[in-house]
Amino acid sequence: MSNNTNGFFDKIDTIKRWVDRVISAVLIFIVGAMTTLVTYQVVVRYLFDSPSAVSEVLSRYGFIWLILIGSAYVFGLREHMAISFVKLKFPEKIQIYLDMFIEFSTAAFALSVMIIGGYSSAARQMWQLDSALQVPMGVIYSAIPISGALIIFYFLYQELNLLRRLKQLQ
Repeated sequence: MSNNTNGFFDKIDTIKRWVDRVISAVLIFIVGAMTTLVTYQVVVRYLFDSPSAVSEVLSRYGFIWLILIGSAYVFGLREHMAISFVKLKFPEKIQIYLDMFIEFSTAAFALSVMIIGGYSSAARQMWQLDSALQVPMGVIYSAIPISGALIIFYFLYQELNLLRRLKQLQ
């Protein structure tokens, strides 16, 4: 491969590492915040007999964000669950094509359902306020299109790597 192509892939790898670090920091923050909120909820409920609705709702929404953003992060790390028994029976070139198709299928779902549908849903809910937090529900729902956008980013990254592997086989 040419030096110019390697420079391009080095830049893409750097961007992916940066995105991975930011997402992992966000996920660590969410887990820490949820741990604090749930601990606070237990203490005020059982020691002071005064449950906090705000901490309960915040931890619930944090869990939703954790799942959605975390699933995009796991997709980007290629650590998601996969049944590769059949795929491994094929030659390496066919395996790459199958990986590309699987990645494309996931990206199509992320684009159509998570980004387009999630954005539409979040936009429609911007007028409705959460009863405990008094924030628009669209803010909570915005985790869906954000997660979808992250999946699309990781899809593009993986497709470039798969194309690079295909060129190396030729």
